[in-house]
Amino acid sequence: MTTTLPLQQRRTSTRPVWDEQPGVAGQTGKGAILAVVIAAVVVPLWIIVVTSFSSQAAINRAGGLVIWPDGLTTAAYREMLSDPTVRTSLVVSLLITLVGTVISMAVSVLCAYGLSRSRSLGHRVILMLLIITMFVSGGLIPTFLVVTGLGGWGQYWALILPSAVSVFNILVLRAFYSSTSAELIDAARIDGAGDWRILWSVVLPTSRAVTAVITLFYAVGYWNSFFNVMVYMPTETQKWPLQYVLLTYVNRGNGLPGSLNSGFGNAHADTAPLSLQMAVVVLTLVPLLLVYPFMQKHFRTGVLTGAIKG
Repeated sequence: MTTTLPLQQRRTSTRPVWDEQPGVAGQTGKGAILAVVIAAVVVPLWIIVVTSFSSQAAINRAGGLVIWPDGLTTAAYREMLSDPTVRTSLVVSLLITLVGTVISMAVSVLCAYGLSRSRSLGHRVILMLLIITMFVSGGLIPTFLVVTGLGGWGQYWALILPSAVSVFNILVLRAFYSSTSAELIDAARIDGAGDWRILWSVVLPTSRAVTAVITLFYAVGYWNSFFNVMVYMPTETQKWPLQYVLLTYVNRGNGLPGSLNSGFGNAHADTAPLSLQMAVVVLTLVPLLLVYPFMQKHFRTGVLTGAIKG
């Protein structure tokens, strides 16, 4: 005969012996800290969105950033999306993110899988060299000389290849691949599968969580990147990605560089420059906000498992 324990008793029975039952003060403190953290994340986003939809009169009444909706308008978004520089930079950012993520994942997966096989040639030496690069690098000037010497000045590949590989991401993938069931790999080898087949049909399907997380890391990095543009493409305004266009506009507070509409931010009297700045910020956040919720479920099983095992 089976008995059903009350919910509170079941929670207590599953708690580890070293983890004491929290008291009222502890639960209240945790709730307060969580509320503060959530507010620190949500409130700035709320202010940015509301300000981007606010008119100049509402911004003047608020004395700057708008907290409560007042006189909402879509004039800033209409003016921003009508500018060819913004549209072009958006396409450039999407292409750089897509191509860069594919290249980075291909290199990282192949490198991590090779390093995870104990019988691979020189894997210990290569692993040590990779770890050293996490703490010691050649610096900006040698990197700039190499990239420009290879003809990367003003080229899109200079925005991708210099930062295409993250040793940290490779180590996370390697730790996860090392924990792949040896029985599955041995069974695949008995069936005649080679390393390429094992990687594609055994290792990758069993590590979808960590693969999704690392893919998101690379994609976010490429999407938010602007430093390489400052170094290798400072004058090619028509090739700038969205993040650098945003940086330039917010810092200067005037028309977007290279824009056919030289009065961007001043073309319409009822469009506030501050709301335009916030509208561009929202535009850069939308892709991440759309993708992140679908990847969130993989974080615990992906990053934490890959970092702990192996």
